[in-house]
Amino acid sequence: MRRLFEDLPVTFRSLREFADVKAIEETGSTFQENAALKAQGYAQQTGLWALADDSGLEIAALHGAPGVQSARYAGENTNFDEKILLLLWELGLTGDERRTARFVCEMALADKTGEVRLTARGVCDGTIAAGPLGTNGFGYDPIFVPVGYDETFGELSDDIKREISHRARASEIIKRKILDFIAV
Repeated sequence: MRRLFEDLPVTFRSLREFADVKAIEETGSTFQENAALKAQGYAQQTGLWALADDSGLEIAALHGAPGVQSARYAGENTNFDEKILLLLWELGLTGDERRTARFVCEMALADKTGEVRLTARGVCDGTIAAGPLGTNGFGYDPIFVPVGYDETFGELSDDIKREISHRARASEIIKRKILDFIAV
């Protein structure tokens, strides 16, 4: 996140710098709700403006699953290798040959009181590969092939992902909003 926002005239701090901050539960039913919950909660706990995001993978043939449950799909203690195998198996059962999917990222910026002032949504469309490929990245990166590419996020460089990923797209939108907000 810090690298995505390094060109903004603001100072970013990590939650690791705050010893008493408690994790905010992602109880929302959408990415936007979870991003807002985290931004609000962390702003209120730190007394500072807080930027938070929530993101995940949506597969069309699985009616948007894993979606907002991406990190917890198949259980919180299930590793991503197992989550990927489960998704590939479930996708295979659908008979869907298009394998359409997208990564979604929602960002929210809350002021010191916890009021959400800005939001942004970034989407990266693509398809699901037949099997995991590449080790660059995390989560579902080894099975997601973005539109316009023949390689998975797990195979693509960080530089390319910083340009085309759902998180990069959401960050570009919210950066423009932050600059407009600062200028007012």
